[in-house]
This record gives sequence, C-alpha cells and structure tokens, in this order.
Amino acid sequence: MPKLLFSKMRFYEIKDLVQNVKRPRRIDIVLNRRRHKKDIQCVMVQKLNDDTCSPKLSWQNDHKPNSTLEKFLQDKKYLAAFRSFLQSEFSEENIEFWLACEDFRSTASPDDLHWKAEGIYQEFIQPTACREINVDQHIREQIKKSLEKPSLSCFDEAQKHVYLLMERDSCPRFLHSEAYLSLKHKSRSLWYI
Repeated sequence: MPKLLFSKMRFYEIKDLVQNVKRPRRIDIVLNRRRHKKDIQCVMVQKLNDDTCSPKLSWQNDHKPNSTLEKFLQDKKYLAAFRSFLQSEFSEENIEFWLACEDFRSTASPDDLHWKAEGIYQEFIQPTACREINVDQHIREQIKKSLEKPSLSCFDEAQKHVYLLMERDSCPRFLHSEAYLSLKHKSRSLWYI
C-alpha cells in the first residue's frame, strides 16, 4: 500500500471536503431523537394492542388500565386539582362532560334517562351549547338520532373521544403543572407523618 495515503496534500483535500459537508445542527439531532422515540413508542403500542386479541366491549378497554388520567379520575384530590387546572386552561367542559356521562351511565330509570340525555345534549353537544365539547359532526348526528330512544351507551363514542383528548392533550400538561407537583409533594410528605 502506498505511503502517500496520509500525506499533507491528501489530508488537506479531505479537510476541505469535510468542511463542505453540511453538518446537522444540534436542534435537528434532538428532533430526530424525539421522532425516533415516538416511532418506537408507536411500535410498542401496536405490539401491545396485537397481543390483546380480546374484543373491546367499551371505551374503557381502549387504553391501558394503569393510565395516569384514570388514576386522576378515581382519586378525589387529583380530580379536583385536574378540574381546576382545566378551568385555568378554559377547557373544563371536557371533564364536566366526562363526569356527566358517568352519572348518566348510572341512571336506572328510563324517565330519568330521557331527561338526563336531553340535558347533556343541550349543555355539551348541541352546536350552540354554552359548554360545547370538541367532537366531529358524525358523532353529533349519531347522538341526536339516539335521543329519540336514549340508551345508556348513547354518549359512549363522544365520551371516548373526550377522554382520549384529555389523555393526550391536557393530562401531560397537568403533569408538569405547579398544581400537580405541589399535590404530589403534599401526598408524599403526608405519608411520612
């Protein structure tokens, strides 16, 4: 092998070539890592969904049982903190609708079922509602048709949509909020007392 391979001339030529190569900026590297991490998470979620081949009976089976939002909705302290956080973000209609649907599901009387369904529709679903939630037109029309003979499951699709919206959008911001961090700190300190 010739010894001219690493001569000064060759070294300078390589150095000039390397300078002309566009190097990625630091932000590009960070963004690519995040994209890669999200891709891995999506593959993991698909793998988990493929492993559970049981039929999904309700919207509650669509997310993992150890969901953070589910824990918040079951604990009164965290629910109150999450509700006040959503009020500060002007999106409290989501949690109010979800809670109204849960109350609606526990209705036993068919007469109560009809007037509660009308009330939920008037307050949250109707296009001119005072606390209108963000659902698509297809869901609105489906709910409007089901109001003729309301069943316990007439709001299930809208409730699932709102739950997923809160889980993906509001809950991560709540986890970084001062209200959640102080509540978490208080719960830890009370445990030691």
